[in-house]
Amino acid sequence: MARSSKPSSRSSRSASTASSKPRWRRRLVLALQICLGLGAVAFIALATTVYLTMAQLPSYDQLKSSPNGQMIRVHAADGTVIVSLGPSYGDWLSYDRIPQVMRDAMVSVEDRRFRSHPGIDPIGLARAVELGIVNRGKGKRQQGASTITQQVARTIFLSNRVNWGRKAREAIIALALERKFSKDQILELYLNKVYFGGGAYGVDAASRKFFGHGADHLSLAEAAVIAGLVKAPSVYSPTADAEAAIGRAGVVIGLMRETGAITPEEAASANPKAVTLAPEPKQNSVRYFTDWALPQLEMLIDEPNRPLEVWTTLDLGMQRAADTAVRANAPNGAQGALVAIDRDGAVRAMVGGTDYVSSNYNRATTAVRQPGSSFKLFVYLAALEAGHKPDDSIVDEPVTIDGWSPRNDSRRNSGAVSLRTAFAFSLNTVAAKLGQEVGFATVADMAKRFGITTPVNTHPSMVLGTSDVRLIDMTRAFASVGNKGVAVTPYGITKVTAGGETIYSQTVDTSHVLVAPYVAAQMTDLLQTAVATGTGKAAQIGRPVAGKTGTTTSTKDGWFLGFSSGLTTGVWMGRDDAKPIPGLHGGTAPARAFHDFMAVAVAKRPVEQFDTKVTLPDWQVEPDEESYFGGPDNGVFVDPDGNPAGDGGVPQASDRGQRVDPDGNPIGDGTVAPDETPRPKPEKLDQSWIDRMTGRDSNPPSAGRPVTPRDRPGAAPTPLPDRNQPRANP
Repeated sequence: MARSSKPSSRSSRSASTASSKPRWRRRLVLALQICLGLGAVAFIALATTVYLTMAQLPSYDQLKSSPNGQMIRVHAADGTVIVSLGPSYGDWLSYDRIPQVMRDAMVSVEDRRFRSHPGIDPIGLARAVELGIVNRGKGKRQQGASTITQQVARTIFLSNRVNWGRKAREAIIALALERKFSKDQILELYLNKVYFGGGAYGVDAASRKFFGHGADHLSLAEAAVIAGLVKAPSVYSPTADAEAAIGRAGVVIGLMRETGAITPEEAASANPKAVTLAPEPKQNSVRYFTDWALPQLEMLIDEPNRPLEVWTTLDLGMQRAADTAVRANAPNGAQGALVAIDRDGAVRAMVGGTDYVSSNYNRATTAVRQPGSSFKLFVYLAALEAGHKPDDSIVDEPVTIDGWSPRNDSRRNSGAVSLRTAFAFSLNTVAAKLGQEVGFATVADMAKRFGITTPVNTHPSMVLGTSDVRLIDMTRAFASVGNKGVAVTPYGITKVTAGGETIYSQTVDTSHVLVAPYVAAQMTDLLQTAVATGTGKAAQIGRPVAGKTGTTTSTKDGWFLGFSSGLTTGVWMGRDDAKPIPGLHGGTAPARAFHDFMAVAVAKRPVEQFDTKVTLPDWQVEPDEESYFGGPDNGVFVDPDGNPAGDGGVPQASDRGQRVDPDGNPIGDGTVAPDETPRPKPEKLDQSWIDRMTGRDSNPPSAGRPVTPRDRPGAAPTPLPDRNQPRANP
């Protein structure tokens, strides 16, 4: 019995072993079956998702037209494109128009297995995962594995945000694209859509930006430079870092040789260093205008996607003349600004500084500075509206208002004078008396009525221009006077189109009357006299001109604003740090810049006469210093807030004509140097000379018409003193 038990034991162990092996196998088979089942389900789900995505994909033509961002092209008044902003698109190049070297360069550097994979590259993906594991914790950037097809999917349908969800969607769209379109179509989409930096989308835009010609004429070296940009457009841009761009192009050529796209001989002959880059466009003064006008689109239209064509008021001929006039006349170390506004408010020229590249700060529309005596426009407008006439008599005498005692620049008072004379010779005491009579708040309201958008103080000294203003606002005010009292609102955009559809068109409102026409005509009368015989003589252009100068404390700012033939121009000059500029006065550099610009700007416009003729002021009055030499206005007797400075009326050394250094500090004891001769008194003028200078005289004296000066009947007119004559301090 005992023997018989042993075989039974072995049999039991054998049966147990035999039963355990099928169980292990069953488990393995079950696991494989589950994996295969899950794989099949995943494959079916993926296939279903891909085909559903493929069914939802736009047509090829729709993909070609889908924008990468909003492009804005800005046109001058004559239709010339003056600037393009936002994405830049070249011509769409079909596959057969894209050079073979460009296609091969892009495939070699971005996706060498493009022709063989189904939209995603398993080999590239595995290599990227491997490198990611090897470089983990070393601070190295993980290498991407996106195929060209995936980049097309991301460019058109997705964002650049990196996460697993976006990568999964990118892969599905790529697989769908491969099912719906051919490899050639996908490569065509890619080469016309991918971003190459500098706002350029597509190879044609990149070629035009960097080489100045279309992409259908790219050489091997040029194609290598462009292909190398995709990895990091800002790093390898040839205009930003030529050395880096050349090095990257060399890498591309090496890859092309490695993949067999080019022969070793072709690779050796390609020389990226010999590539000629297109010159960068110069940032000229046109950008001051576009920087001012384009932000207004947000209020004018609601179109965030479609490319826009913006048509503006800018006259390129006037803009060139304005740029030249400012640069030629701005004193050394000073800035200058100019705005020219047509009678309907169209801004024809705008210069915000002497050089946009070195400073894009727009001094025509943003800077605020004291306007000096040019602010007297509002004082006299208020007085005329209150019932005064240009020929009304007013006494030029010492006056004290709330402790402030303004003085004329000549340091003299002339007794009874007309308003015309007071304005032509910029008599400060008369302006103060008029301001007190009509009310300083009334003057401030008049300034606001005419478009001054900055705060205006109501201190008595405000009549001399102690409140900060903008050049474009002051120019607008003078334009409204020239427009017979009807409000002029500056605008720069006339029309906006998107896809050939006009989505905005400018309309001009002429219904807002600021002052009665007769008040505007009387003000024009005064402004004519200021140019013909007063402070603005340098602004004469041989046709009727009305305008006013302005000069501020210690010659920190110089202004001239005026109009002729329907065009109003304002000029400002000064330093950004508001330091004094020796010799800067409204009647010198700014008036000369006005002259230089207007002589060109209105040359082809008909001569327009004003409603009132130029009338001579009272010649028994001794003209003050500013009348002939553009001296500073009496703003020097107040602090920047308009409060009386010092004793409220004692002129400072520099205001009495004392010589000053570049910072405005007195030199020596302020006396006239021995070799400086006293300034001669100006000769008198007559009405006939005024008529000839303003284009009214059709029968000059040589033709037999008698000359009848008001002060010396029967005598011939005497010439003006040379405004360039050396000046001695009185």
